[in-house]
Amino acid sequence: MNASEQATNLELASKIATVVNLFKLEFPDAKSDLKPWQNDPETRELVDPDSIDIGFHFPGISKSWRSRSILIQIRFYQDPINQSQRAIGIEVSGFDHRGQVWRLSTIEQWSFVGESVPSPPIGEKLKHICRQILEIFNLDSAP
Repeated sequence: MNASEQATNLELASKIATVVNLFKLEFPDAKSDLKPWQNDPETRELVDPDSIDIGFHFPGISKSWRSRSILIQIRFYQDPINQSQRAIGIEVSGFDHRGQVWRLSTIEQWSFVGESVPSPPIGEKLKHICRQILEIFNLDSAP
């Protein structure tokens, strides 16, 4: 779900802003997009209500990213017993004019898949940012 719609309280809004700032510190040319999804019925069917989705766009095709836009989806799990919510993983996708060209999931093996994946230095920076994002959203729910 669009990050702008998930920022329902000050704590969540602050965490979303922190994620944007982390990404922009590493990649200052990227422009953030807190509404990466269109607001139409077809798109609404595809959107995960248990995620916070943030897009980043580069001024052109980035050779190191091998994409023009990045979609970060922070996935959450709501525990039905104690009603706690925690981030369980992050899905990151890279897009160019053809559509999605690569994907990274922290839920599985933390490896890039796709026809054109980011360069190794960019990949490592992105994995580091993903670890930081998980820490940010799970700080309060740590045992």
